[in-house]
Amino acid sequence: MKLKWLGLCLLLSFNTHAQEENAQKESEEVNHLELASLMLKDGNLDRAALALSQVDMAQEGLDVQRFHVLSGLLSVRQGNNAGAITAFQKAKQTGPVDSVIHVYLAQAAFAEEQYPLVIESLNLAGEAVARIPSVYHMRAQSHWLMKNHAMALAVMDQAAQVFPDESGFMRRKIFFLIELGMNSAAAELGQVYLKQHAAEANDYVAIGNALRVSGDLNLALQFLELAHLKFPGHKDVAKSLAAAYINNEAYLSAAKIVHDLALNDNSLLSEAAELYRRAGQLFMALSLNGLVENQEQKLTQRLALLIELENFEQAAGMEKDILRVRIDQDENIKYALAYALFKVGNYNHAEHYLGQITDSQLFQKAIEIRKVIAECQAESWRC
Repeated sequence: MKLKWLGLCLLLSFNTHAQEENAQKESEEVNHLELASLMLKDGNLDRAALALSQVDMAQEGLDVQRFHVLSGLLSVRQGNNAGAITAFQKAKQTGPVDSVIHVYLAQAAFAEEQYPLVIESLNLAGEAVARIPSVYHMRAQSHWLMKNHAMALAVMDQAAQVFPDESGFMRRKIFFLIELGMNSAAAELGQVYLKQHAAEANDYVAIGNALRVSGDLNLALQFLELAHLKFPGHKDVAKSLAAAYINNEAYLSAAKIVHDLALNDNSLLSEAAELYRRAGQLFMALSLNGLVENQEQKLTQRLALLIELENFEQAAGMEKDILRVRIDQDENIKYALAYALFKVGNYNHAEHYLGQITDSQLFQKAIEIRKVIAECQAESWRC
C-alpha cells in the first residue's frame, strides 16, 4: 500500500513539473509584439494594450524600438497624443525610424500644440512626405501659430506649385493675408482663386465674410455682390451680402435682400421689418410685421413701430393682446405701454406700469414721465 502511494506521488510530481515546463515554453513561444501588432490591425485596442503589457523588457533580443512604435500607435488610436509623443520619441532614441513614424509624431505634436516639434518631425520625414497635401497644411499652420507668418505663406506658395490643381492652398493663403490685414492682396488673390478653381458659392461667402469681419466692407461687398449675381438663389450668399450692407449701414439694401428671403422663410419677416424700420420705411415695416407668425415677436415689434409712428391710440390699444401672450413682464414693454397710455392722457393707467419698473435706465425715464404727468394733472391746460 505504501509503495502504491509513493508511486502515485511521484507520478503527480512528474506531471506537475511537466505542466510547468509546458507553460513556460508556451509563454516563451508567444510573441507579444506580434500579437499586439495583429490586435492593432484588427482594432482590438484593449487586447493590444494587454499584449504590450506582457512584454518582458529584459528579454534578450527584444525589438525595443518596435515595442515603442507599437505603444505609440496604440496611444494614437486611443486619442492619447501625449502618450504617443513619449513613445515615438523613445523609439527614435533607439535608432532611425520610418518616415511614417515622424508623421505620426508630428500629428500628435500638432494636437498637443507643440508646434516646434511638428516642424522638426516633418523635416525629419524628408522627401517621403513631399507628395502628401495634408503635410503642407500642417506645416503651414504650425508656422502660422508660431507667428512665423512669412514661412507659413511660403509653404502655401510651395504647396500650390507642387499641387496646382489643389484649391485649398491658395484658399488658405487668402485667409492668412486677410488675418494679416493685407486685404488688397487677399482680394487680388481671391479673384485669381475664383477664376482658376471654379469656386462654389461657399468660397465667395467665406472670402466675403472674412473681408467683412476684417472691416474692409468695400472689398467684402464687391465679392458678395458678385456672388449674389452668380448664385441668385443661394441663401447663404444673400444673408452674407445683407450682413455686409448692415455693417455698412445700408439698411434699405439689406432690407430688400432679407425681404426676398422672407418670401420663402417666414422666420425672417421680423428681421426684414426691423431693417425697413432702420431705413426709415416705417409703413413698410408695419406691413411686414402684420405677416409675422410668432406672436411675441410680432407684438413687441408692432408696439415699437406704432410708438415711433406716434400712433399712440393703437399702441395703447395693444394692452389686451400684450397681456394675452404674457410679454408684459418685459420692462421695456411696460415702459412702452406706459408711454403710450401717457400720450393718450390715461395717466392713472400709465402710472400702473411705471410703478413696476426697476431697471435703472428705464427708471430714470419713468421719473421724467411722472414729472410731466404731475404737471399735466396740476395744470391740464398745458398738456
